[in-house]
Amino acid sequence: MDIIKINAALANKTRLDIMRWLKNPDAHFTPHISVEGFGMGVCVGKIHEKSGLSQSTASHYLSILQDADLVIPTRIGKWTYYKRNDATLESYFNELRKEV
Repeated sequence: MDIIKINAALANKTRLDIMRWLKNPDAHFTPHISVEGFGMGVCVGKIHEKSGLSQSTASHYLSILQDADLVIPTRIGKWTYYKRNDATLESYFNELRKEV
């Protein structure tokens, strides 16, 4: 786990918002048409719509979160779905408690 990389990923308000939305996707996103529920995560298109970002910027932000191991991507057909990596978040918070 790279604390500095995680800090940098979460330092952007929109990326932090994405992490908040992914915590409870049922409350923040409309249901998917092609997959049932949010067990596989949330489609990039839905994140793009909610955030107001361009598709490419939303994908870039998700790549940053993925590179920091904060989200887990799942590819289904031509779509990629993202969900929070709660194990990394828990380790990150525990490490911060020790360090700060």
